Amino acid sequence: MMEKLPFIGLEETVHLSTENEVPPQQEDSVTSSTSFQVLCEDDLIGQRASIVYESNLKQLLTYLKLPILKCNFTNNVTNQACQASAPFEINLTSRGTGTIIEWICSNGHQIWRWNSQPTLKYGVQAGDFMMATNILLSGNNYYKVSHLFNYMNMGFVVRPQRVNIQDTYCLGAIKEFWEGKRSTAIKRLQDKDSVVVLDGRMDSPGHCAQYCTYTTMENESKEIISVVTIDKRQTQRNSVIMEREAFVRTMDKLLTEIKLTEICTGAHTQISSLMNSGRYKDSGVLHSWDMWHGAKNLAKKITAAGQLSGQKILLKWTKDIVNHFWYCCKTAETDGHFRKLWSSVLHHVTNEHKWYLGQCMHDCLPENQEKEWLESGSQAHKALEKIVLNKRWLKDVHRYLPFRSTCQLESFHNHILMYASKRFSFSPSVYEARTLLAALDYNHHLNRPPQLNKEGQMM
Repeated sequence: MMEKLPFIGLEETVHLSTENEVPPQQEDSVTSSTSFQVLCEDDLIGQRASIVYESNLKQLLTYLKLPILKCNFTNNVTNQACQASAPFEINLTSRGTGTIIEWICSNGHQIWRWNSQPTLKYGVQAGDFMMATNILLSGNNYYKVSHLFNYMNMGFVVRPQRVNIQDTYCLGAIKEFWEGKRSTAIKRLQDKDSVVVLDGRMDSPGHCAQYCTYTTMENESKEIISVVTIDKRQTQRNSVIMEREAFVRTMDKLLTEIKLTEICTGAHTQISSLMNSGRYKDSGVLHSWDMWHGAKNLAKKITAAGQLSGQKILLKWTKDIVNHFWYCCKTAETDGHFRKLWSSVLHHVTNEHKWYLGQCMHDCLPENQEKEWLESGSQAHKALEKIVLNKRWLKDVHRYLPFRSTCQLESFHNHILMYASKRFSFSPSVYEARTLLAALDYNHHLNRPPQLNKEGQMM
């Protein structure tokens, strides 16, 4: 593997300058040095490293004897040997995360050189390489980590070198590894006669919506099986259609790979148009809506109505009405059954539990009911009736009846923030790599058993 790594020469790296920077070695000098070379992954991966202080290095150097007693420099013109003997001057130079020690004779010739870190094939220090790659792989941010090192007065890999290493060695490898894991998951799903998936969206960074990452989770296993990232520049800088474009790319790919029977999304009008009368009208895929988003939107409407004068009583009933919505969606098997159950809430809030065409499904209520009842026909009751019997709401409510929830997917979107925080901006390729790392991390720990306390109880 190491033999296949692309070339990064020392001239492409930028190192921290120091006052004791050693001038470049002359061509006609002869240097004796030893350096541990990284020839394969085992020479680098898993190797332990420590923080070493220069004062301790200097203490060690006082007891160290070189294998060379005299300077072996020979002038190529005069053919005269230096032969300067100890004591030699010792220079310590910081380079990135490492320290280079050089022994100089009295005539200024370098006779020995030692690096505190192994070096890769093309001279890149192992510590710089590992720091640059693991900042990305661990989901950290370069500026925060470099700030920490600066506070500790430690050398750190400089930004140009970190970017060079990251782009050369990490981005392609991450994408290739993700495609391999995804291919394995898709092969497992190809044996299933029916596959239900949950889709979701996450914009970053912040409010500028530079990127849209559309993720797809398989409903049964809760495994992430698709991650599509759209850059705003791919949609002519129109962030409004980014989610639509990401959805189209997701659907086009999944329809050719698995037997997709149902897809659950939020109530996005552009996506609903694609599924109802557009591109995927005849695909045979059922389009359902996320219960969590539906309940959240319902709560917003009731809360907004409760803010108005004379309707504040609705705020006390918001939670109960939303819970009733969940119950109706879970219980109803048809659209008509849902409407019958759903409309009963207008009677219940007025303390009317039996009426001409039906009755409430709950048991007898306690006599000391603390909640204030609404007066039938009052301003608050009419406002609630307008929300409950809204024609547009009832027209699409059948999409909630499969009773799907993308709450697990929302949890994954929160996990993405560990790798791609909204507080920082990233280039398109780096942002995509970070979202793929989040998916790999999430899938890897998906079936991890819950943590138990000392008594063996689940925490």
